[in-house]
Amino acid sequence: MSDAVLRTVVRRETHSPRTVAMLVVVVLLLLAIAYAAVEIVLSLTGQPALLVAPGDALNAAVQAPTALLPAAFIGGGAVVALIGLIVLVVALKPGRLSKHEMTRGVNRAVVVDNGVVASALAQHLSNESGIARDDIVVGVAHRSVDVTVRPPVGIPVDEAQLRRIVDEEITSYELTPRLRAHVRVQRATKES
Repeated sequence: MSDAVLRTVVRRETHSPRTVAMLVVVVLLLLAIAYAAVEIVLSLTGQPALLVAPGDALNAAVQAPTALLPAAFIGGGAVVALIGLIVLVVALKPGRLSKHEMTRGVNRAVVVDNGVVASALAQHLSNESGIARDDIVVGVAHRSVDVTVRPPVGIPVDEAQLRRIVDEEITSYELTPRLRAHVRVQRATKES
């Protein structure tokens, strides 16, 4: 396989499509257009309006005190602008799935789930440090790894050594994008 094909496959596996967001926006626009069309047809045929007849809405806007009109237009414009900004951000910002690419060798594409990375890292840290697997919690985000070690009372722990083990293991995975590790040791209190 060519590098371009592999990059495309990896991108599709690590990024979510925006199809659902686009579909929601299109359905909302179609509902708004359908509502406006129904109100206009009801108004033209002399039937009562579902919510507000177009002519009544226009008359209310014209007869409103002139002091309220700018506030109404600014408030309505702000709501429309906010909705537009949210839709624009959702449309342009890439959706990320909880996966990373492992850059192992040439002409290979390996995509690994963040949960698998977290589990493997926790098991490796448990094996290397002698701390029970149940006392290690690992969370993997897009660019960081959060490792929390909760050793039992009275068990000495070298935080620098834990940090070194985690850093070496993350480096050996060769993940793209690279991950920064945050290791912390939480001592159990005597009450717990």
